[in-house]
Amino acid sequence: MRKLLFAVIAACVGLTGCATAQARQEMTLPGANGKLAAVLEAPNHQQKTYPLVIILHGFNASKEMYLLTELAEQLRARGIGTLMFDFNGHGKSDGSFLDMTVLNELEDARKVYAYASELPQVSSVSMVGHSMGGVVTSMLAAELGEQKIKAIALMAPAGELPDDTSKGDLFGVRYDPKNVPEYITLGNGLKVGRSFLETTQDLPIYETAARYTGPVLIVHSEDDQLVPYKYGVRFLDFYKNAQLETLHGIDHNATKHEAEVDKIVADFFAEQLTATKNKSYN
Repeated sequence: MRKLLFAVIAACVGLTGCATAQARQEMTLPGANGKLAAVLEAPNHQQKTYPLVIILHGFNASKEMYLLTELAEQLRARGIGTLMFDFNGHGKSDGSFLDMTVLNELEDARKVYAYASELPQVSSVSMVGHSMGGVVTSMLAAELGEQKIKAIALMAPAGELPDDTSKGDLFGVRYDPKNVPEYITLGNGLKVGRSFLETTQDLPIYETAARYTGPVLIVHSEDDQLVPYKYGVRFLDFYKNAQLETLHGIDHNATKHEAEVDKIVADFFAEQLTATKNKSYN
């Protein structure tokens, strides 16, 4: 037993967080406002190297959202590793939600990418984001380019945010967009700070996203009551290499339809990142 323990320890020496020696590793990574809680998981197959997908959650969500944990499981079943994390002010990460902005979430994602890109077992890095995480995904992929981000998927991307905040209406809470208060309180009691409300008004989501030339999947429901379908469709006007999967009768979070929606996304990444284009998955 002692020899086995020493062998495991020796295998970890020199590796980033012993990432290659563990199928699942919980960790903290540096972020814009403190440490970010993250989970790195290798695929279910015994592979020396593998493609990795970073998964980004949305506004007031976390890496524990079922839509995303189910997606991670489906990706790993296809030989794709996953890296999930909580943005600042969310889940188990440091920071206050009141200080959260799209811009500092972008900085969080940059730092997570920097970690992922240095892992010796990772052959490529891709990204998928849900809702506001889709916005961050689209903008960071454009910043880094196709050589660093191999493919992206946007799930119900929240492209409406600049329109809403410039009108002074966020999730039904009205305020003066030219004289933004210190914070507003949403119906669920959550406080959104002035910095978020001000910086989002002129956020060039689509114009920035257009710089990414790699493969893009957009998944959006015509019946999304939180982020209207037209905002997902609009990305097609800016991307040169994008496909749209239109859903019907499914809400913003794909409630009770998580597995079927995740299959669309997981199959896209399997086609783009692995040699399994003709393999079917249940």
